[in-house]
Amino acid sequence: MRILVMGGTRFVGKPLVQQLLAAGHTLTLFTRGRLSAPAAVTHLLGDRTDDAALGQLEGQRFDVIVDSSGRNRDDSARVVERTGPPSHRFVYVSSAGVYADSQLWPLDENSPTDPASRHAGKAETEQWLRQQGIPFTSFRPTYIVGPGNYNPVESWFFDRILQGRPVPLPGDGSTITQLGHVLDLATAMARSIEVEAAANRIYNCTGSQGVTFRGLVEAAARAAGVEPATVTIRSFDPAGLDPKARKAFPLRMAHFLTDTQRVRRELAWEPAYDLEATLADSFTADYGLRPASQPDFSADDALLAG
Repeated sequence: MRILVMGGTRFVGKPLVQQLLAAGHTLTLFTRGRLSAPAAVTHLLGDRTDDAALGQLEGQRFDVIVDSSGRNRDDSARVVERTGPPSHRFVYVSSAGVYADSQLWPLDENSPTDPASRHAGKAETEQWLRQQGIPFTSFRPTYIVGPGNYNPVESWFFDRILQGRPVPLPGDGSTITQLGHVLDLATAMARSIEVEAAANRIYNCTGSQGVTFRGLVEAAARAAGVEPATVTIRSFDPAGLDPKARKAFPLRMAHFLTDTQRVRRELAWEPAYDLEATLADSFTADYGLRPASQPDFSADDALLAG
């Protein structure tokens, strides 16, 4: 198939492109050009918010459009205005952050969404695709980690563990969160193109199990080769924190757990990485290879003051 990937040279896009090429697809990547692309693809350079740059797509037709960088409806709509709807599928990277807070866990794909969420534009894009009659498959991951992660998620924990710093955790550390490996998400996305039942479906896609914050610290320590019992955890009360201080902690301070049965059943997909393997791979294939540096821990003071 002829596939357009909006993005494709970093994090989720990188392993996805590798899998699509291995499957024999013809790829066009549209990126800002900050990172190189495989020689086997057509690489269009530009900022997707720039009309002149998007003009490179004018009149081109694709069987599949993969949008891994769109944040709202207009981002995706402006691409489709130039290429026309894909003949086969629009594959979209949404977020489990679209869901509203809940007392029922895990969240499934029918759980209420939050129109005030900072990810609300993702849910609006899904709704727009459905309204336009464009066959689509959307993936709602929780926290995706692994080699190439540019968000400070697992690295936030590695920094403190390796520097012998106390790890600030909200409350007693029993809040449950959920991580998934970037390669597992890419595999599910590539597979969805081949599965007809995946048309017009939304999938939670992440690791199969949740983990408490304390359990995450212990798993991160093992991945970094540190005895978990030697890691100091300092509790803080999130209730009194101002919004800026809250941002110093890399995860939402409430349960965040999704049901992945639909994607596992309909795509015959299972994560290849459990939590321990996910963190171990992230450390050995990425974090542990980085040049030595001194992280900035000044924001921790604001957390612990809370």
